[in-house]
Amino acid sequence: GGQPRNVQPFSDEDASIETMSHCSGFSDPASFTEDGPEVDEEATQEDLEYKLKGFIDLTLDKSAKTRQAALESLKSAFSSKILYEFIMERRMTLTDSIERCIKKGKSDEQCAAAGLACLLCVQMGSGIESEEVFKTLGPVLKKIVCDGTASIQARQACATCLGICCFIVTDDITELYSTMECLENIFTKAYQRDRDTNGVSSTHNTVLHVSALLAWTLLLTICPVTEVKKKIEMHLHKLPSLLSCDDLNMRIAAGETLALLFELARETDADFLYEDMDLLTEKLRALATDGNKHRAKVDKRKQRSVFRDVLRAVEERDFPTEMVKFGPERMYIDCWVKKQTYETFKEILGSGMQYHLQSNDFLRNVFELGPPVMLDAATLKTMKISRFERHLYNSAAFKARTKARSKCRDKRADVGEFF
Repeated sequence: GGQPRNVQPFSDEDASIETMSHCSGFSDPASFTEDGPEVDEEATQEDLEYKLKGFIDLTLDKSAKTRQAALESLKSAFSSKILYEFIMERRMTLTDSIERCIKKGKSDEQCAAAGLACLLCVQMGSGIESEEVFKTLGPVLKKIVCDGTASIQARQACATCLGICCFIVTDDITELYSTMECLENIFTKAYQRDRDTNGVSSTHNTVLHVSALLAWTLLLTICPVTEVKKKIEMHLHKLPSLLSCDDLNMRIAAGETLALLFELARETDADFLYEDMDLLTEKLRALATDGNKHRAKVDKRKQRSVFRDVLRAVEERDFPTEMVKFGPERMYIDCWVKKQTYETFKEILGSGMQYHLQSNDFLRNVFELGPPVMLDAATLKTMKISRFERHLYNSAAFKARTKARSKCRDKRADVGEFF
């Protein structure tokens, strides 16, 4: 315990080293919950907030490397802890820093700032404060998304951020439609077929088109029924053209969007019929059984798995229910709308998704989980496996797996000698 250090006078080099050393502490939410001696929670919280204040100051540093490292550190902390009160007191400062980094920064810094903007809105949830943040950042994000001179990575990150922030905060239907139109102007360019080929050729813009399409699809899930019908009429007959794209992620995004559009169409109209159903199912079945040798095995496996589900959704109106565990709770993902929403927030929160599902009021409201489940210390202790018990279990499992594999190897050896 010496005197508290002042963050501002650090040199660029020292600030970068300091930032990176703190960064590692937020890289994994498990680091906050590991077994160990009891600590003073209030002191720990104060220490955390002291570090975060330093990172916020460093977002104004002259060094781009330092600013980016500070943004990444804030992202790690926001994704792994609930910091509602801390953020609410500093939301305007954070908003100004994010806006400055997106406007003035280079590609990597813009991506980090856009990611932090998403997490800022996730932390605050839907409310007046989040709306104020979006009013400031929305126009900046749209400008970058539509700026052909900006880097593809920055435009991609801003498109995702625009969709997520709009999903969280906007009650203004006009703003929702305006944001969707901005994203439509991006991904509809992927509809244009290359005249010299039968399919849609991949370009360096494909990653941007994928992000814009997924962000648009997320916003479609909160549109009024009349608008949903309009969008389905506009896009349902055009989306199948993207299934021929060379890029795997575009094919998957297009397939999952198709499944979601069919789900919404059938919810709004029980007698919904698609004119080119035979042609579409033939395309989907080909992708679900794709055996092209020029494609990587991992890509083929992933594609076949996704398109088997998409084909079932389109043909049989079926969805393979998935279960997500977080703490003592369980959540069932039983439709494409819920799957799309879950995957979007999982992409943003990473390993902190389970923690936020347990504790974040906004996310729990989105997935209709009710208020957070409050467990006393005794219950949590009985539920938690100690580090030593985990070690014993892993050791036993490893030994059993090794024995089973050894037996298999012995059998193969015997067969070889027999022949």
